[in-house]
Amino acid sequence: MRAPEPALLPREPSPGAPVFAVPWHAEVLGIANALMQNGMFSAVEWAETLGARIRRIGDSGEPDNEETYYRAVLSAVEQLVGEKSPDTGGLLLDRVEAWRCAYLNTPHGQPVTLDAAALSSHNGQDHDHHDHHGQ
Repeated sequence: MRAPEPALLPREPSPGAPVFAVPWHAEVLGIANALMQNGMFSAVEWAETLGARIRRIGDSGEPDNEETYYRAVLSAVEQLVGEKSPDTGGLLLDRVEAWRCAYLNTPHGQPVTLDAAALSSHNGQDHDHHDHHGQ
């Protein structure tokens, strides 16, 4: 297995800080690397797309921090998957919506699972996740 492209490596953490603040940061870079190594997109396409997403964040006035960086990485992966595989890209949007519904239908403090997404489709409700606080 080849080493990951430099653009897929995490930013240099602060001294004593973990390499990744949350697991999804590592996961999105791993997915991007796997997609690139399997030929879905090239290193040049990845660098150009990620660079454009990072510039967009800078132009919007959002802070340049770990969270905005990894949101740019996720957005770049989603864009490339949507462009290279429209069928998969469409399914991705459906899955994002399912996770959003699952989050909104999960009581505070409980793990979020896709089973909770089915709650809104079965009863036609779209609860506000924050309504569950204190229940």
